[in-house]
Order: sequence, then structure tokens, then C-alpha cells
Amino acid sequence: MVKQARAQVTRDTIVEGAASVFGRRGYGLTSIADIATASSVTKGALYFHFPSKDELARAVIAEQHRRTMAAAAEVLEQERPGLETMVLLSGVLAHQLLTDPVVQAGIRLTTDIAFFETPATDPYRDWQRLAETLFGRGVEEGDLRPGLDPGMLASVVVASYTGVQLVSETFSGRADLLQRVRDLWTVLLPGIVADDRATALAALPELIR
Repeated sequence: MVKQARAQVTRDTIVEGAASVFGRRGYGLTSIADIATASSVTKGALYFHFPSKDELARAVIAEQHRRTMAAAAEVLEQERPGLETMVLLSGVLAHQLLTDPVVQAGIRLTTDIAFFETPATDPYRDWQRLAETLFGRGVEEGDLRPGLDPGMLASVVVASYTGVQLVSETFSGRADLLQRVRDLWTVLLPGIVADDRATALAALPELIR
């Protein structure tokens, strides 16, 4: 049991170290030697836990997704209306992108599809399913326009959010990310909110702070 616990600590340390390098340099410019140095382990110890850089990158993505889903679960427990919940979730993820190196690295790696034989699509699919569920609730609750396709809206919002955070990273190192996410909702809401709810929901972007 002690050996297993020690092995898990070493594995977690490697994932954290890898995230710190992947987040700065991306997949292509990161070497196993870089990761071993950042993790303060030997190459042998690293290869014992992760036979390849690809597997290590996927472990970082998996840990990033676990953290973002855990944060999402806390928001979902508040049982707010569907649309409001989705806006809050976008803010929670933005804060993680600003503060958590593992989340930063995992999100970056999911966009480095040229370096993976099989792209890491599961996190995006999970977010789209969650967004579709919440937007479906928004239609049922009367906040979103009747007849709006929740699946279509989910795919647009997830793709738009991905673009917003990438552009924010490129232009400002994400310094303006919260404002850009607020801007995204400010533009989207007039086209998706039910007419009789427009005034009441106009301030939803301000939930992102």
C-alpha cells in the first residue's frame, strides 16, 4: 500500500511537471528530458509511469478534464436555471485557465491535434453534451427562444469559447480572457434569449468576474 501511494505521488508529480512544460511550449517543442527536469525525476522513473510523450500528454488532458468537470459539478449543485448555469460555467473555466497550470496545459494540448495520431476529442464531447443539456433546460424554462436547437447551440458555443480563449492567449496571454468571455455572451444572448426574457437576462454576462 505504501509503495502504491508513493507511486501515485510520483505519477502526480510527473503530470504536474509535464503540464508546466506543455503549457509553456506546447506538445511539439517539449521533450521527455524537459519534463523529467521539471518533475525532478529521472527519465527511467518517468518512462516507468508513462511509456511515451503521447501517453503523458493524454494524462495531462485527463487530469485537466477531471478538474474542470469537478468545478462544473460544484456549479451544477447550485441548481440554477440552465442558461445561467452555462454562463457561470464559462466563467469558472476561464478562471481555471487563468490560475491552474494543468488546466492551461490540457486545454492547449487538446488544440495541438497535429501532434496526436488520434485527437483528444472526449473533453469537447463532454462539454457539448453538458451544454446541450443546459440549453435544453433553458428552452423548457422559457429563457431561450422556443424551437431553438440545444445541440446546435451547444456546438456553436463550445467552438466559440475555444476560439475566444485561444485568441485571448495569443493577444494578451489571457489577461483579457474574462472580458472576452463576457463579450461572447453579450453578443450571443440577444439572438438566443426569448423576447420576453431579454431585459431580465441582459445582465447575465456580468456574472463572470
